Amino acid sequence: MNTEWTAIPPSLRVPGILLILGLAIELISLLWNKPLAFILFAFVGGAFLLAGILLYLYSLVSVRG
Repeated sequence: MNTEWTAIPPSLRVPGILLILGLAIELISLLWNKPLAFILFAFVGGAFLLAGILLYLYSLVSVRG
């Protein structure tokens, strides 16, 4: 069995980083018990997640072959 590791292309690295940041922001805001935590959860974390999802879908559609 020959397993060869390949590097993650940059077109998928950026959406992955955005998704991880969005999930981290939402996790931190769930542990925080202030009214500002909802804004952080809904708008900032949600924006990072949405941007990551949209960039990922765009990278799938824009593959040159």
